[in-house]
Amino acid sequence: MPAGRYDGRISLANETVPNLPAPFYGIQQLNDSFAAKGLSLEDMVTLSGAHSVGRSSCSSFSDRLTSNSSDMDPGYAAYLSKQCSGYGGMAAQDYRTPDDLDREYYRDVISHDVLLGSDAALMSSNETAKMVMDNASVLGLWESKFVAAMVKMGGVGVKTSADGEIRKKCWIIN
Repeated sequence: MPAGRYDGRISLANETVPNLPAPFYGIQQLNDSFAAKGLSLEDMVTLSGAHSVGRSSCSSFSDRLTSNSSDMDPGYAAYLSKQCSGYGGMAAQDYRTPDDLDREYYRDVISHDVLLGSDAALMSSNETAKMVMDNASVLGLWESKFVAAMVKMGGVGVKTSADGEIRKKCWIIN
């Protein structure tokens, strides 16, 4: 990421939800959400690859475990049901390589082994499905697109000196 960007002086968790697509969004809602930030359909598919790392609350996808309309692989749904049987359960967003930022996420999308409905939605249009398949199969393609999309996303809503600061250490306000 380019250095020298102004960041806010405070961070509030409740301000993140309105800026993130919901886990149940379909392809049109996802596209609209990203387009509102100046990001393209391809940026959206590319940035979704960040779901290769991290964990998700079971409440974000529990509706997909019992739904007859879910496209989730039944074996994967059974595995997740066990993971989510306790209160406040969490699951890795990419169970094959949960700690690696890699293109495995796209293979999971193709095989219907993704947690979120918004991830599964990437296969619901021919255009995004092709992007998913290309990202899964072409070595280095997703990685190069991800770098560019992250830089582009980093330019969304940039602060100015009037409402932000350039941090000396990125993880703490000056």
